[in-house]
Amino acid sequence: MDKCPPTPGQSSLANAAVYGKVMPHGLVQPSSKMSTSTVWTFCWLALLHPEVMALTRVWAIPPLCVTSLGILLLVYALPAEGLAQKHGPDIIDDDNKDNITIFTRILDRLLDGYDNRLRPGLGDTVTEVKTNIYVTSFGPVSDTDMEYTIDVFFRQSWRDERLKFDGPMKILPLNNLLASKIWTPDTFFHNGKKSVAHNMTTPNKLLRLVDNGTLLYTMRLTIHAECPMHLEDFPMDVHACPLKFGSYAYTKTEVIYTWTHGKVEVAEEGSRLNQYDLLGHNVGRDSIESSTGTYIVMTTYFHLKRKIGYFVIQTYLPCIMTVILSQVSFWLNRESVPARTVFGVTTVLTMTTLSISARNSLPKVAYATAMDWFMAVCYAFVFSALIEFAAVNYFTKRSWSWDGKKVLEAQELKKKEPVMLAKKTNNTYNIVGTTYALNITKEPGLPTIAKSASATTATPVTAAAAAAAAAPPKVARLEEKPPENKKTYNSVSKVDKMSRIVFPVLFTIFNMVYWATYVNRESAIKGMIPKE
Repeated sequence: MDKCPPTPGQSSLANAAVYGKVMPHGLVQPSSKMSTSTVWTFCWLALLHPEVMALTRVWAIPPLCVTSLGILLLVYALPAEGLAQKHGPDIIDDDNKDNITIFTRILDRLLDGYDNRLRPGLGDTVTEVKTNIYVTSFGPVSDTDMEYTIDVFFRQSWRDERLKFDGPMKILPLNNLLASKIWTPDTFFHNGKKSVAHNMTTPNKLLRLVDNGTLLYTMRLTIHAECPMHLEDFPMDVHACPLKFGSYAYTKTEVIYTWTHGKVEVAEEGSRLNQYDLLGHNVGRDSIESSTGTYIVMTTYFHLKRKIGYFVIQTYLPCIMTVILSQVSFWLNRESVPARTVFGVTTVLTMTTLSISARNSLPKVAYATAMDWFMAVCYAFVFSALIEFAAVNYFTKRSWSWDGKKVLEAQELKKKEPVMLAKKTNNTYNIVGTTYALNITKEPGLPTIAKSASATTATPVTAAAAAAAAAPPKVARLEEKPPENKKTYNSVSKVDKMSRIVFPVLFTIFNMVYWATYVNRESAIKGMIPKE
């Protein structure tokens, strides 16, 4: 059997494709990442290459040698491929294990000899803490306690040269437990009444370490902070609620705070305010002096405007309707004492109840608010309506007594006039103010006065009547009915007539001045709010 000589004419590209790469000593090392089909394909392509076929004819190489060479190539490539498929995942796992091992060693090396009691740059430079706040929810706001609640992501960033490292990753996310092993700023909130760090399901903290020693420390906090309120314009008032924070122990010669690019951001749907609108916010930086030094204080002001709709429905409209109801009594008769009394007393008591209920939602301040002034004026209108009815009723009683006096004087004058025989009425005669009836029962021995014209017996009465008839005729004064008391029922007092116009006009003018004043003041205050 003839030996199969080497194939010097075979191209290096074919050799590399089949075997992977050409070694310096001329041998070919197969690639461990080539598949079986790829090896088969390239082996037969190499054997069937025109140059190889030409050489076999020139050198008279038997075809059996070519076939044997292909089989040898295949047998040589298959173990290499199987080895790569078998150990490929192990190589990746080994890489991951190597990374974990590397960072474990890095952290151990960084924390070895690290003293978290000392700030970065102690005795050399001032530590700069960069801060920003992301507000997830704002509210509610308590007027009686003068405080508000805010839920934030509080972010702090500083550089610690002791934590520089060189590894396969530039940013290293760390567990929040590591925060207790390194130095962190002693930040606290100056106007915070109560602050809560969330711990469900684990402490809501984030810690990242950059290879240059920069640390990012984020916490989720719920803060109950003070908000000083000036309620002179209540309920058209605008407030600026501050949030102040800074270092508790380090003065500005040791630690300073600065705002980062984001500063303060508020989530669009993070407002939980029912009685306020969040107009905006602005940030600043102040310094405060104390007996222990000068400290940097970072400040954020949240500008709030109260919604007036609730108070219009609960207070303003009831007060206006009560005043209008009190003025209805001007259209009632002045003799309707019970009805007008009920109107006056009921409206006064209603205003008293409204004023007490309106004060319950406010702190006990020593000054009067805008609502207090409005209710005071409404109370004055209601009380004035009651006083007006009392005056009208008093003068109405006096006028009745004066009319009675005139009647008595007229009766006295009538008694002094001469008495005349009046006309006959119902078979009676009025003589000297005394009425005598006909068919008077006669006394014993006296004749009876008869109505018949045939009576022939004369009596003293008939003689007097005959004498009066023979006298010259006089104009008989008809009997006049004595005047009665002139009670002026259904009459209208002049005071009522004037009150029907004066009271509504004055109340309308007051409302126009009141609302125009406070609406303009509200616009001016909103224009003074600094923009971000």
